[in-house]
Amino acid sequence: MPLRRTLTIALAAGAGMALQPATGAELPDLGGRVVQAVTENAYTPLNFADPATGEGIGWEYDAFNEIANRLNMTVEWNLSSWDTMIQAVREGQFDVGMDGITINDERKTQIDFSAPYMTSEQFMLVRGDEGRFADAESFAADEDLLVGAQAGTTNFYTAVYNVLDGKEDNPRIKLFETFGASVQALKSGDVDLVLMDATSAAGYMGASPDSFKLVGGPLGTETFGFIFTPGSDLVEPVNAAIQSMVDDGTIDALNQKWFFEYQAGQ
Repeated sequence: MPLRRTLTIALAAGAGMALQPATGAELPDLGGRVVQAVTENAYTPLNFADPATGEGIGWEYDAFNEIANRLNMTVEWNLSSWDTMIQAVREGQFDVGMDGITINDERKTQIDFSAPYMTSEQFMLVRGDEGRFADAESFAADEDLLVGAQAGTTNFYTAVYNVLDGKEDNPRIKLFETFGASVQALKSGDVDLVLMDATSAAGYMGASPDSFKLVGGPLGTETFGFIFTPGSDLVEPVNAAIQSMVDDGTIDALNQKWFFEYQAGQ
């Protein structure tokens, strides 16, 4: 089905396996250490609020809770807006952050990254009935068309440099405080395009398949990682836990749960 064609997941090893028990004998034991984790709850299906309960759920919640289980850590979850998250982790307000954060050289100067836990390509999400353009070139050629983005994100910079004219103040880019708000603006017709990685696009299309579709090909590839305060002693243990989850099929089980089974149930 289309989701399987457009979604690119790294670290795959046996999709569909049930979650495996922790293999703590091979991993560091952190002795119940309390870790402050932060996310935004605005990035379906990686992190979002359960509509029924308001509880934070998603791929990243499940993954990091499993990492904590394997390392004998206790996780205390916190929320932060995207535009303050990296700085808050950098300053040590939180030990680890996650929000589909792309690993890049500029961010590496501010915070430490885990090993990549996912790779995703970026695509053009449009309304389900869109027929005025079919790729980045035809979108850019029509000056009446607008793109919605969240400032400072990979999606914003892709809009600037891969779709439009390289000017960050281009008036055709409408900025929103949250990623979800830009998608809502697309749905309501206030903008005509939102750029996002295939992970998030899969979530929105799964939740509302008649409202959205993808057009054109991938505009770039990005890898996601957990972020840590510079010099954190958590990076090495977390990387070991991620590798153990790759090896025993847990990463693939999470992919199956959130990118296929969750969408099918919406």
